Amino acid sequence: MKAFTYRAGQLACEAVPLETIAAAVGTPCYVYSAGSMRSRLGAYQEAFADRPALFCYAVKANSNLAVIRTLAAAGAGADTVSGGEIARALAAGVAPERIVFAGIAKTDDEIRFALRTGIMQFNVESVPELLRISTIATDLGTTAPVALRINPDVDAGTHSKITTGRKEDKFGIAYADAPALFAMAAGLVGVTPIGVHLHIGSQITALEPFEQAYRRGIDLFDEMRRSGIPLRRLDLGGGFGVRYRNETPITPAAFARMVKDLLGARDVELVFEPGRALVGEAGALIASVIYRKESAGRRFLILDAGMNVLIRPALYDAYHEVLPLAEPAADAQLEPMDVVGPICESSDIFGRDRWLPLLDAGDRVAFLSAGAYGAVMASNYNSRVSAAEVLVDGDRWAVIKPAIPPEAQFAGEAIPPWLAVVGH
Repeated sequence: MKAFTYRAGQLACEAVPLETIAAAVGTPCYVYSAGSMRSRLGAYQEAFADRPALFCYAVKANSNLAVIRTLAAAGAGADTVSGGEIARALAAGVAPERIVFAGIAKTDDEIRFALRTGIMQFNVESVPELLRISTIATDLGTTAPVALRINPDVDAGTHSKITTGRKEDKFGIAYADAPALFAMAAGLVGVTPIGVHLHIGSQITALEPFEQAYRRGIDLFDEMRRSGIPLRRLDLGGGFGVRYRNETPITPAAFARMVKDLLGARDVELVFEPGRALVGEAGALIASVIYRKESAGRRFLILDAGMNVLIRPALYDAYHEVLPLAEPAADAQLEPMDVVGPICESSDIFGRDRWLPLLDAGDRVAFLSAGAYGAVMASNYNSRVSAAEVLVDGDRWAVIKPAIPPEAQFAGEAIPPWLAVVGH
């Protein structure tokens, strides 16, 4: 389903006008469509209905408890990269046996927490990590199920800052080193090697990089089984792209056909870790116009949302479609505008030469496809009010995280006695 459409002249999330939400909670605010999330997850689940697979939602994409809960209630597990994300998944109702713990820098405390929690799997990325998990698990009198994350040296063909499967990237174990490390894992106490894991990047819109990487992963899986290591699981990661501008994302059906063709009749458990693919297009950022400014022949639309709220354009040169909440008339005059925020950085620009109607102070716009890596990457830079987060489900909506004013943001800070403010 499409999360955001014009209804009776107003941009709406499902059945709720965004203007209604913005008027009630203020701007900037994020709005998420529960129906869209369930629809995207359901499409992947249906595509693998004849070969069951567990889809573990990549919590890093959007870690709001209500978002995790929406997907967990629809059958998703959780892919986590920190002890904090494991705690969030548990708080949102994800069963421990449906939680994967990934990431290259697991601390001792995080490893202990995950072992005591009884998670499904550790995705291990190095020899030191494997040895550390073995030692800690042995001390706790338990055994850790581990999948080794291989680096297949496959370029995902996406932005260099979100590509993770090349040999020069920091992630995973070099493909050539993997057999020896599997043999080591099989001989260690406290760990049981159960599978092969790989993940080559994010926002991938072609099947070829997946197919190339998956072939290498499946070959390694087969080799380890022949060597006597009884692997049972292939965790093939995520990275499925969404539409920001004019991309044509891979359909779940086409993706499933490719995977099943590669696997043939192999008896193997499948795990996938989509994040952006489930929540990216399900979210929008709502902002209000502060001023319209003209200078040196350029027209600037200055908003109350900036890179502190949505950093992707500044960080990745990412594109987000901008739509006014009030639907423009069919014959409305559009003008090129630079859409910018209030932050004191030249990089605080959402887009150059966006063709929009002449909006005035108080008018509102929506940045589409902002459900992933939006609110979760926000900061308190410039000490502005943070963005609220709202979940819509049909004609119902609720605030799932309130805006936080500056006073609350610095409430935990302290001035030492020798700097005490006179009169306080």
